[in-house]
Amino acid sequence: MKTDDTFSSDTTPFSEEAEPQISSDETLSSGDSCPDDTLSGIESGLRKRFRRDLTSKFVKAIANYELVLPGDKVAVCISGGKDSMLMAKLFQEIHRRNKFPFELVFLCMDPGYSEETLCMIHKNAGLLGIPLTIFSSDIFSAVDHIDQSPCYLCARMRRGHLYSKAQELGCNKIALGHHFDDVIETTLMSILYSGQVQTMMPKLHSTNFSGMELIRPMYLIREDDIRKWSAANDLTFIRCACHFTASLENKATGDTRSKRLEAKALIKELKKTNDNIEGNLFQSMQNIHLDAVLGYKKDGKRHFFLDEYDT
Repeated sequence: MKTDDTFSSDTTPFSEEAEPQISSDETLSSGDSCPDDTLSGIESGLRKRFRRDLTSKFVKAIANYELVLPGDKVAVCISGGKDSMLMAKLFQEIHRRNKFPFELVFLCMDPGYSEETLCMIHKNAGLLGIPLTIFSSDIFSAVDHIDQSPCYLCARMRRGHLYSKAQELGCNKIALGHHFDDVIETTLMSILYSGQVQTMMPKLHSTNFSGMELIRPMYLIREDDIRKWSAANDLTFIRCACHFTASLENKATGDTRSKRLEAKALIKELKKTNDNIEGNLFQSMQNIHLDAVLGYKKDGKRHFFLDEYDT
């Protein structure tokens, strides 16, 4: 696996130089399609203005972590938010100029969205030229009765439904839109709130769906750069559309009491005196010295430093 920080087109199966050609048989989503010049401008931006901060980092993550291999069929999971919609566009870009064969399915689950939310998802898919495959579930109604935050349960249920539908469609991987900021926030949350050192991995084997993997190709992309891309193209996406989050965000404080928001705020505060905070948090998860920790867990088995202290 390549771990260097310098992107090299010579070491990746995807080329950034060739101008991609739009396939004549590519279909748009079921939403309203956008004028050709609008879509062309959005795609051109990913090849030029946002190439360094978005496209190159997307390709780099795929190459460094070996996320997409020849013959893969990837379900690109789209929630309707800015992260997953951008991920879909970036996948389209590399698919048009790939050096080996792989397939894409743009999979969107309706967990119980309102008509207004579904309309926005369809509209944005049309604007971006993303052909959605939509299926329904009853996740929102299943977690509605939970008094405390249902976010963890909702996320697990969503993933299970996505794995199942993707497998049904012949996919061997699902791609989620978690980005660099999600990764470092998860790392900090793990230490502060769980008393353990672990992070959000770029890829995982599914434990419940044989032969399936989860990949995160947005792993190296900064959230601020996603926002800049969205603003530059005058795009508006849904946020978390569940009833629980909406009810909290409607409070006067606007505070969801989220531990992730607390971690995000802490990182922002620490950055005021150290510009390297974010990079250091990320780097720490691939620079662990096992001879300088009290213990660790591997394959479910605990190891203590005294086990090998005098050996």
